[in-house]
Amino acid sequence: MVSTLVSSLRPGEKEQRMSSTHGHPIEILLVEDNPDDAFMTMEALREGKVRNAVHLVEDGVEALRFLRKQGQHSTAPRPDLILLDLSLPRLSGLEVLEQIKQDPELRRIPVVIMTSSTREQDVLRAYNHYANCYVTKPVDLDQFLGAVRKIEDFWLTIVRLPGAA
Repeated sequence: MVSTLVSSLRPGEKEQRMSSTHGHPIEILLVEDNPDDAFMTMEALREGKVRNAVHLVEDGVEALRFLRKQGQHSTAPRPDLILLDLSLPRLSGLEVLEQIKQDPELRRIPVVIMTSSTREQDVLRAYNHYANCYVTKPVDLDQFLGAVRKIEDFWLTIVRLPGAA
């Protein structure tokens, strides 16, 4: 299953949301199999200050199909940022990360690991596979939403994201 959420200004909002240098929304691929975590992440991004389009896939195989524009994803946009869970069905997040970073067409896309795992081994393996950062999902709802907003603030307003090669 793939779903897309495009954030936009709500009626009455005065300040303009920031977007990429070309005026298009920031494209985010969210790879998350937990429906509650996916909903909360998409909601936090929708309410953020950056205009974005969030594309949700629920497993590692679909993530790679999306990135490689295969099958139903033939018209998928190239994401500017990937939010990747580690515990995924069919293909783990680490396996997805490894394939992304080995692919010359995809390796420059920043990958943020967002997972519930606090295991040091997972942290090391993620960075050994060139994750751009590793975030442990807080259990508390407000802390979870705050973490997503901080990721958005850093990656979408402070950092300059690379364009397609």
